Amino acid sequence: MLEPLAHIGRDQKTGGYLRDAWSDADLELREWFAGEARRRGLDLHEDRNGNLWAWWGDPSAGRPGVVTGSHLDSVRQGGAYDGPLGVVSAFAALDLLKDRGVTPSVPLGVACFTDEEGARFGVPCMGSRLLTGALSPEKALGLTDDDGDTLADVMKRTGRDPSALGRDDETLAAVGTFVELHVEQGRGLVTEGRPVGVASAIWPHGRWRFDFHGRADHAGTTRLADRDDPMLPFARMTLAARQAAERLGVVATVGKIRVSPGNANAIPGLVSAWLDARGADERAVRDLVAGLAGTASEVSEESWTPVVGFDAALRDRLARVAGGDTPAPILPTGAGHDAGILATAGVLSAMLFVRNPTGVSHAPDEHAERADCEAGVVALADVLEDLCR
Repeated sequence: MLEPLAHIGRDQKTGGYLRDAWSDADLELREWFAGEARRRGLDLHEDRNGNLWAWWGDPSAGRPGVVTGSHLDSVRQGGAYDGPLGVVSAFAALDLLKDRGVTPSVPLGVACFTDEEGARFGVPCMGSRLLTGALSPEKALGLTDDDGDTLADVMKRTGRDPSALGRDDETLAAVGTFVELHVEQGRGLVTEGRPVGVASAIWPHGRWRFDFHGRADHAGTTRLADRDDPMLPFARMTLAARQAAERLGVVATVGKIRVSPGNANAIPGLVSAWLDARGADERAVRDLVAGLAGTASEVSEESWTPVVGFDAALRDRLARVAGGDTPAPILPTGAGHDAGILATAGVLSAMLFVRNPTGVSHAPDEHAERADCEAGVVALADVLEDLCR
């Protein structure tokens, strides 16, 4: 089932994927999702924030449903499994339940959240944050992409109504339990020697924009002593972030910068850099960012997610059901997910991980073996069957 998605948004030179939210590739992936829902006779719904829902049963008729799924957008030059594996596995798990003759006692849903990666507008898990009210529509609509287009502009071009964005209590009420399957972004399951694991918690994490102002000038005629070059404090900040991360026991990454005006023969007037910081200890992450604040002209927090501890009873239940004779291993993760946003909003949520032999993610070498993916589908189907009794 991953095959039809393999070409969508793929960079033929690198093998990576370019699937920004609301891009042509994303719209094609949405059509694929709709087609899979129709083929199975599921009721398809797009909520006011652009998230897609495919239902087996009517979630408005009685008890809230059990939902699984993930996202289809990607980081730029990302891999084939982060997100799509969870959506494809959700449909495959429903197929397996139907083959078993299972009649669920509550509605079963497949979800596809919009803009989970935040690659275009800078805020990760935008669809689930808007759904739960963790992100205000006013802030979301003012976000711009690299071309200067706002989210409102982009949504209008795709025929959506940006004025409808915001917390969606009706949709939330339909979700009793959410289980997200995801390729592991690390090698914990390789160490454990198991194909499937269960998430215990998501580390606190955030993104900050650092702006370094200088004075644009000629690269050849301006003496070193006369320069106000913002690249220098930017470089010092990057090195300081690495040193502070080592000292505090967290991770820090500067993975995106924007240089203006961007001429090879000119001193820049502005350098903007985005810092991603994460760790098991929230205070340590905050201390790292606070210690760097004085290096820049301006610092702004673009997103923050506190530590998410998944419900212990649900987590242990998944480990028993998904593990077969031996409970599945329980692992923490430093990666953010829509399941974490829903859990923070009070939705009973959990996650399954599928083994990643290289541990590489957010890059073209991201991988999962077919047998492990199939084990993930079986584990997900077993969990859904157990939850729907």
